[in-house]
Amino acid sequence: MGKHLFRSSPPREKQTAHQSLAETAVQECMSNITTVISKWTSSSSADEFLFSTNSRSEAEEFVEVVRHLHSTMHRLVAVNPSSEKLIYAQNLMQSAMNLLESEFHRVLKENKQYLHPESVTLRSCRSSRRFSTSTVTSISDSEDEGGSYEENPSAEEHRFSGGDSDAMDDLKMIADCMISTGYAKECVKVYKTVRRSIVDETLHNLSVERLTLHQIQKMDWEILEPKIKSWLQAAKMAVQKLFFGERILADHVFSSSTNIAEASFTDITQEGALTLFSFPEHAAKIKKLSPEKMFRFLDMYETLANLFVEIESIFYFESAAAVRSQVISSLARLGDAVRLMMADFETAIQKEASKTLIVGGGVHPLTRYVMNYLSFLADYDESIAVIFENWQLAVPSPLPESLFGDDADPEDLHSSPASKRIAWVILLTLCKIDGKAQPYKDVALSYLFLANNLQYVVVKVRSSNLRLLLGDDWVGRHEGKVSQYAEKFEKLAWGKVLTSLPENPAEEITPEEARELFARFNDEFEAAYRKQISWVVPDPKLRDRIKISLSQKLMLVCTEFYEINRFGLGGDAFNVRYTPEDIGNYLSDLYFGSRGSGSSSTTTGSGSGTGSTTTGKSRGGRSH
Repeated sequence: MGKHLFRSSPPREKQTAHQSLAETAVQECMSNITTVISKWTSSSSADEFLFSTNSRSEAEEFVEVVRHLHSTMHRLVAVNPSSEKLIYAQNLMQSAMNLLESEFHRVLKENKQYLHPESVTLRSCRSSRRFSTSTVTSISDSEDEGGSYEENPSAEEHRFSGGDSDAMDDLKMIADCMISTGYAKECVKVYKTVRRSIVDETLHNLSVERLTLHQIQKMDWEILEPKIKSWLQAAKMAVQKLFFGERILADHVFSSSTNIAEASFTDITQEGALTLFSFPEHAAKIKKLSPEKMFRFLDMYETLANLFVEIESIFYFESAAAVRSQVISSLARLGDAVRLMMADFETAIQKEASKTLIVGGGVHPLTRYVMNYLSFLADYDESIAVIFENWQLAVPSPLPESLFGDDADPEDLHSSPASKRIAWVILLTLCKIDGKAQPYKDVALSYLFLANNLQYVVVKVRSSNLRLLLGDDWVGRHEGKVSQYAEKFEKLAWGKVLTSLPENPAEEITPEEARELFARFNDEFEAAYRKQISWVVPDPKLRDRIKISLSQKLMLVCTEFYEINRFGLGGDAFNVRYTPEDIGNYLSDLYFGSRGSGSSSTTTGSGSGTGSTTTGKSRGGRSH
């Protein structure tokens, strides 16, 4: 019967037993926690802290006891919600949270240097599912190592170096405890306050200013341009070090809750990120855009575009959508500004109406300006490929053969919108140059002018990224045109000299006829030489090519005629002013120009056929 009674004990007796066990468990936890709190809040421990190297094991035990108290309180509430011990336990729990919150704040503040985003180096034990990026370089002397980062890594999946890993683990331990015991709000508030101040301070040190659209639009370019330069450096540092480091830290400290990690990171970085990424959009809306300013805007576009994948990886979650949208908006506005400035550049070429002739037939300033501009533009080939992609080119249809030729494949790289636009701008320029050749009184000089300018264009294309955009076929065709201009120049400038001697030097003639022919040759050669001594061929390869061609033609005729007839000239030096050797020497002096050649001048070119024009020495060669 006793056995039966024991087995059928009333529910009240079981409840009393459960209450007793729960209260005992709570009491034990309270005793352990009280001891620790008393120790670390007393005046004798003012210079010692719970979460430090010497007391880390005690800190771990304390955190475990606090968690245990939380769970036993829940059990006690289930069996005896009116127990007086619950009141004491709750008060003690609040004291424990105050201590943990204080330690959390202290660790964040005292380890500011080690927890700085630039000092956090991540090493992952396995590949990233969400994003992978290069290591955040440590500002300290720690060794740089590559790594990747997972979306919601567990504490065991990662280890940190380059900073105080104990501090990061302490923060994670405290955060895990406070979150699991219902004190997430207090923990997050401390974290956001401390980390936001670090983000704001870092952005300030990177010269990132909170400027409104109105403020930027009122700035002179001399003030805005240095700010753009500062922004270019700040953007890379902010994305690759600051925001990436903050993302790593938040994900590590709040690894127990993805939502808290994301919300904390967004609250800490979003304002600064929006300030940083809105600057290009505001700058692109300034009213006085001009072609000379384009490259600064392309710098910003290229920087943002290159960082976009990293920005998307760091700010991938929904709460950070505003940051991604701002980057996209800035890229779009920068693209609009670039297209506007490019259109102004084309218009300026079409409206260029200078009448000043270039002395000596050198390279026109328009040619230099346009080709230098385009060669710089070609350095942004990836950016302009995107910016010009859907921008309609208002040119005759079909395109002139001079652009790419009849067999150009529309799908070919060299027929891309960016390539076509650059080819069109060059064609506009060459048309202008063709018009500027007309006023030269000497037709030979006009062809030399055309050859010089087209050669400058070809050399610029061949020696820059323009070659990748326009292609070797384009270069080959225009090199052929240079040769055609050079041949016409030779024929017009030296035709009379070449025809002054008989085509067949071996034909028998009298000494008197030989003297007359040599006299005519001397006169024609001297006239051609004196007229062309001020002419210039800045490009050394073209200059040598013309001289070699002339030398071969002149020497071939002159040498044979001279050798056959010199003994019949009776030694009259007057009749042989220019021997074959003299001709070679005189030709070697030509096309370097005199001082000032190749520069603008009000002269209309040599046309008298005698004498030399005092001009200057060509600046020569290619302008870089």
